[in-house]
Amino acid sequence: MPPGITTLAADAPELSAANTGFMLICSALVMLMTPGLAFFYGGMVRVKSTLNMLMMSFISLGIVTVLWVLYGFSLAFGTDAGSVIGWSSDFVGLSGIGVTELWDGYTIPVYVFAVFQLMFAILTPALISGALADRVKFTSWALFITLWVTVVYFPVAHWVWGAGGWLFELGVIDFAGGTAVHINAGAAALGVILVIGKRVGFKKDPMRPHSLPLVMLGAALLWFGWFGFNAGSWLGNDDGVGAVMFVNTQVATGAAVLGWLAYEKIRHGSFTTLGAASGAVAGLVAITPAGGAVSPLGAIAIGVIAGVLCAMAVGLKYKFGYDDSLDVVGVHLVGGVLGSLLIGFFATGGVQSDAKGLFYGGGLDQLGKQAVGVFAVLAYSLVVSAVLAFLLDKTIGMRVSEDEEVSGIDQVEHAETAYDFSGTGGGTVARTAQPAPGNPAAPTNKKVDA
Repeated sequence: MPPGITTLAADAPELSAANTGFMLICSALVMLMTPGLAFFYGGMVRVKSTLNMLMMSFISLGIVTVLWVLYGFSLAFGTDAGSVIGWSSDFVGLSGIGVTELWDGYTIPVYVFAVFQLMFAILTPALISGALADRVKFTSWALFITLWVTVVYFPVAHWVWGAGGWLFELGVIDFAGGTAVHINAGAAALGVILVIGKRVGFKKDPMRPHSLPLVMLGAALLWFGWFGFNAGSWLGNDDGVGAVMFVNTQVATGAAVLGWLAYEKIRHGSFTTLGAASGAVAGLVAITPAGGAVSPLGAIAIGVIAGVLCAMAVGLKYKFGYDDSLDVVGVHLVGGVLGSLLIGFFATGGVQSDAKGLFYGGGLDQLGKQAVGVFAVLAYSLVVSAVLAFLLDKTIGMRVSEDEEVSGIDQVEHAETAYDFSGTGGGTVARTAQPAPGNPAAPTNKKVDA
């Protein structure tokens, strides 16, 4: 986000049609990321969980949209109260906002800023869902989203981006969501899975992606939407900073793909499509907080580092025994931490602000600020998310039964299946039965199971 949400000056700029149109397009791009995430996650699970995975993302579009209008925007971006939360009665229900009223210090309407930030709020809890694949009741998940955005996302967004928020005032750089989105979601995912436990058959049964083409489609939609996510976070297009962020987004993502695939080839002997897609997401995550502070060369370094270290991190679940189904911890938590901390090394002081990293003569000052932001958000989200999951588990229950999980959560929770093969010739068919070996009896026609 821009390094300041300031009070309107007497010579405040007028509404810019160009910036307003640009930000509406960016908002639409960020909205597309949630369905893209649904496809990405949906392809990574087994067939019997595909629809549930899609729905765990799509339901966020409904729940968070309504909560954001009712009180979320006010909590996140209202007048600061104690550096930890905001509140403005005019923002409740978006009822006290003028049609042409501008966001303080910028040339876009408040409505445009609100809807852009809404798309971030929708995506963040959807990210958590990948860690919980195959085993969570849909009703419990919907209630978890409601509680989590209220007590975790909205306050953390204020800390990081709201005027008066304590991390904002400290000088923590988070251009588009390394702390507020990715560390927040990754830590929450870890907190929840430590409470609800492992899938049936974890580390025993093969749990391979059922559709790698669907994974690649989802990754492509995420990559495309991420340009709005990152470049739009400057809230305008007047000074070139958003353009730098756009370039760095592409550069870091490409570098991360190469880094992940190189590690995969050395470690496992193959270049996989799943690795390419995962590497792209790791690069996108890592550059999100840093892209407005570093040069394209710095973006290459961040991308390669994220690609390699996130590829290494996804295997930690087998070593430590936590069942992060689709590697939310390994990619989003680790990638968010890396991108946020590497600002302290690679910030040039010549893009979004004059803050410099260690490699550009800035010493350890910015690295220290970044570390405070990283570990404050990580700890808060981890603990509160675990508490919420524990309370839900002990009241209405978080998990489906073991039998329901084995038979398939799609049928249990949604009464549907992702693919209907009934018209393709499968099932019970007429077939000529073959005689048993050594039996001279002529074969007879009978029904057998295909």
